[in-house]
Amino acid sequence: MGLSDVLARLAVRAAQVLVVEVPGHWATRMELERQLLHRGWRPAWTPADADMLAVCGVPGPELSELVDRLWEQMPGPRVRADIGSPTAVDAALENAVALLLDTPHHRADAQERAQEPQIPDHADHGGHGGMDHGEMDHGEMDHGEMDHGEMDHGEMDHGEMDHGEMDHGGHGGHGGMDMAPGGIPLAEGGEDRDGLEMDVLRLPLGPVLPFWPAGLVLRCSLQGDVVVEAEASVVDGRNDTQDDGEDDGAAAAGPRPGPAPAAVVACDQVVALLALAGAEDAAACARHTRDALLHGDQGAARDAAERLHRTVRRSRLLRWSLRGVLPLDTPALERHGLPRHCLGDAHERLLARVERIRAEAYGAEPAAVTQPARTNDGAVPWAVLPDLVTGLELASVRLAVASLDLEPHPAVQAVGHG
Repeated sequence: MGLSDVLARLAVRAAQVLVVEVPGHWATRMELERQLLHRGWRPAWTPADADMLAVCGVPGPELSELVDRLWEQMPGPRVRADIGSPTAVDAALENAVALLLDTPHHRADAQERAQEPQIPDHADHGGHGGMDHGEMDHGEMDHGEMDHGEMDHGEMDHGEMDHGEMDHGGHGGHGGMDMAPGGIPLAEGGEDRDGLEMDVLRLPLGPVLPFWPAGLVLRCSLQGDVVVEAEASVVDGRNDTQDDGEDDGAAAAGPRPGPAPAAVVACDQVVALLALAGAEDAAACARHTRDALLHGDQGAARDAAERLHRTVRRSRLLRWSLRGVLPLDTPALERHGLPRHCLGDAHERLLARVERIRAEAYGAEPAAVTQPARTNDGAVPWAVLPDLVTGLELASVRLAVASLDLEPHPAVQAVGHG
């Protein structure tokens, strides 16, 4: 075995995996996270950090396009695994190990992939040719004083200027969105509540984001760091809450497909909130509790739930991080049709959720949830998110979303609030 092989095997032991969850495939993603932890592999937060792209479930058209873009952004050596069910996770990871060590495979992949980066169409601004927008000040170009009658159109090269795509009514607009080099969106003008014009930046959150509901896209309009308008939608969503069944009749042990148990969903949401708040030890306790409940190990679930309860109760970091994040009083619950367990701020909702997890780990029946007549169950409808996040600072939006018991797999629709 040569030095290259030794280094490759050492690198595989610390592989980083970018996980994409298709809405409805919660069990596959949870089983994948459990096995990654067992192998010592780490999650990747961006394509640039990833050695492996793991797609949990079969994505629809919208998500497939996004997954392909993530794949193209990953540096080599890289491997991709499409995992259709929890029982397919182990085989997919073993195959990934073999491919990561396959040097000819990576050479072929490097030769086949595009050598030049794919620049989005809007970066070209409709084909302005050699026009440098960075050096041309459109604010000083007075089209009203330009005499088109004295302009010799015969000497103007229309081949380099696409009038069909250029908006002479406002050169700064480009379809309502200014673009920096590389197609990066810039802020545009918008009125604030005092009637003055302020910059407004359109920023989408999701659908592939660490510790974020699967498939959810929250398009936020920002003035400064405050959300002034939001729109929520879900890509490739499903109305059911079932994961796929056994993969090709595989008999390996794994979580049973079907509706997600309430305690498991609660643990998974607590993992996200604790990780976003920076409480890694508490997040690990919640993850162990979730995995033990999912696999029916009641003894381990009780021990992990006790540690989780003790850690969260004693944490000053969590109190400091979550106090005052999305406070909801009784009138707000009634206005949005939310269940009673949403009362309070993010820290109070966390404590209440951990109490429920601890009770269910000991076999207690879930407490009845008092809720307004407009809600059908204890989950928070995802369609109310735009109303809830409007007015929040961007830094607290993800904490606010993670603090809510959202419906796990919403249908494909779109709602907005401004």
